[in-house]
Amino acid sequence: MNAVYGESAREYGITAQQGQLLCVLMARPRGMGELGAMLGLAKSSLTGLVDRTERNGLVRREPDPRDLRAVRVALTAEGSRLVEEFYAETCRRIDRLPEGLSDAERGALADLLGRVVLDNEVPVVFAEPGEGPAGER
Repeated sequence: MNAVYGESAREYGITAQQGQLLCVLMARPRGMGELGAMLGLAKSSLTGLVDRTERNGLVRREPDPRDLRAVRVALTAEGSRLVEEFYAETCRRIDRLPEGLSDAERGALADLLGRVVLDNEVPVVFAEPGEGPAGER
């Protein structure tokens, strides 16, 4: 999975971490604390990631309407365009990974991986297609 994610990111001129950041932001802008928790990054690492992604014109910082001391990170128009393509391509690649398995094996694998994700409270980076604002565009 990590290799697929990294390959897709390289083809779109971003890092795998930038790809994760963009995918998390597809649903809506998020605060820095929320992003840090979702991506498992310390504050300084997240700040650097957002800075680099902002310099590339893919995200912007905006005031948080609920807390004037805080900022939210949102996709720019260019970031939205890129992440839609990146997301679709990465999903296509992931869908091809179990091609050698039977339908029953794929079902068993999906069930087991689902349990692993739930048991470990893995943050949602890739939402199901059609969920949230990104799927409504």
